Amino acid sequence: MKIAVASDHAGFRLKEHLKAKLLELGHEIVDFGADSEESTDYPDHGRPAAEAAADGEAAFAVLCCGTGQGMAMTANKVPGVRAALCSEPFSARMARAHNNANVLVMGGRLIGEELADEILREFLNTDFEGGRHARRVNKIESK
Repeated sequence: MKIAVASDHAGFRLKEHLKAKLLELGHEIVDFGADSEESTDYPDHGRPAAEAAADGEAAFAVLCCGTGQGMAMTANKVPGVRAALCSEPFSARMARAHNNANVLVMGGRLIGEELADEILREFLNTDFEGGRHARRVNKIESK
């Protein structure tokens, strides 16, 4: 599966860790930056990655910044994106199962690598349940 990744400087280390984990799991990566811990603006990297998930260039996007808030706000401005800011595995599972989230966001200053791996695994291994949830997701998309 092709997955877009992006971060700002504060999420760079976590993004790099998650890239390695995704490659280990056999996924193809499209990296929209940042390329270092040098200060950069999260929308410059997060928006193109979110657009890749929305237009089908990538199946999902994984975004990281300091708290995840800025990336989540940026991504959710892109039509067709349902970005979920997750700090534990249950939220990641429910974001996929009930909200059909296509962008996972995590805070690099808040989450350690082991927890991030668990969150990523739940997100990637959970399918959208559809049914009553599809009606709700359709309402999100129609606004």
